[in-house]
Amino acid sequence: MTVQHDVKNLDLATGGRYRIEWAEQEMPVLRAIRERFEREKPLQGLRVSACLHVTTETANLMHTLQAGGADVVLCASNPLSTQDDVAASLVSNYEIPVYAIKGEDNETYYEHITAALDHKPHMTMDDGADLVSVIHKTRRELLETIVGGTEETTTGVIRLRAMAKDGALEFPIIAVNDSDTKHLFDNRYGTGQSTIDGIVRATNILLAGRTIVVAGYGWCSRGIASRARGMGANVVVTEIDPMRALEAVMDGYMVMPMINAAPIGDIFITATGDKNVIDEQHMVAMKSGAIMANSGHFNVEINIPALEQMAGKPKLVRPFVEEYRLGNKSLYLLGEGRLINLAAAEGHPASVMDMSFANQALGAEYMAKNASAMQPQVYTIPAEIDREIARLKLEAMGVKIDVLTPEQEAYLSQWEEGT
Repeated sequence: MTVQHDVKNLDLATGGRYRIEWAEQEMPVLRAIRERFEREKPLQGLRVSACLHVTTETANLMHTLQAGGADVVLCASNPLSTQDDVAASLVSNYEIPVYAIKGEDNETYYEHITAALDHKPHMTMDDGADLVSVIHKTRRELLETIVGGTEETTTGVIRLRAMAKDGALEFPIIAVNDSDTKHLFDNRYGTGQSTIDGIVRATNILLAGRTIVVAGYGWCSRGIASRARGMGANVVVTEIDPMRALEAVMDGYMVMPMINAAPIGDIFITATGDKNVIDEQHMVAMKSGAIMANSGHFNVEINIPALEQMAGKPKLVRPFVEEYRLGNKSLYLLGEGRLINLAAAEGHPASVMDMSFANQALGAEYMAKNASAMQPQVYTIPAEIDREIARLKLEAMGVKIDVLTPEQEAYLSQWEEGT
């Protein structure tokens, strides 16, 4: 069977398969779902177009959807997040069409999205809402057969909620990102570890004793700040939300505006989902040698056009490290301002993606069963599914918890008994 594809090199498939199987060992929840899917085929007859980071963990999700009966096509959700050996293995070993090449230019990126949409999906699976956005802008003929979709990340949920608010969203979406077993673990522990991993791999610098400025204090930024402090860094947090800023203060971090942090920071990390979080005036105020990295989904959080206008074209001094000269000082941008954890490293550890992709798989199953009764809105996965994923994860870890006695259940359901 010849599977349609556009990947770097199919000869990389064997190494990719070994790494996919290695990741699977750390994904027991998804494996349990796959075993059930193989028996029940809850996605039988559904065409699914997925726009996700092409990693070993994603490969195991694609295998699970395939086991459930889905006809799956995959493209990349970021030009630098593809692992080429994994893409090759999905084509060669799993017979899943893949359109993704690490480092692809913007034109190729959207050609690949088009190829994935040519699959005429019944269901979309997004990381950043690019599939949904393109469908609504230029591929509206596909709306006739689409029953719904899922969304993986904060940035995508923000875009989709904006669409829903404007009345532009034309099919229901499940916001996987809003599940507790996703954002409380993937965003905090996964992003925290993998972002620091990407920065260290790209630069090979010592973090201890440095001042690291973390933009934002959402779940991703909390994880980054925590891991940076654990490596011995002095951490500054910038925020626009008073509640989150207060939390950061109570968690023991220095909190100040970015313009005040700019002159003292050694490393700047953005993870807000907004644009120009690091802007021209901040870069002008930075000291020579300052390093900038982004962990948000799109490469808009650092104002790269302004940086290029001030400094001209950069010099590549290490893989994923570009030097910009502003007069007598140098500023360094990592991974072209794209997600540093996937540009310069391997993304989140498989054990945390186990829960995130369990949400994707069960979200797809829920959508397949319930789409006809759902409105074109953004939904969260039902709490009972979230808790079941947590239960399966604890079971896989060998952790047991207490169970309420009948007396305790009765006490919690009444209002008469007090002191």
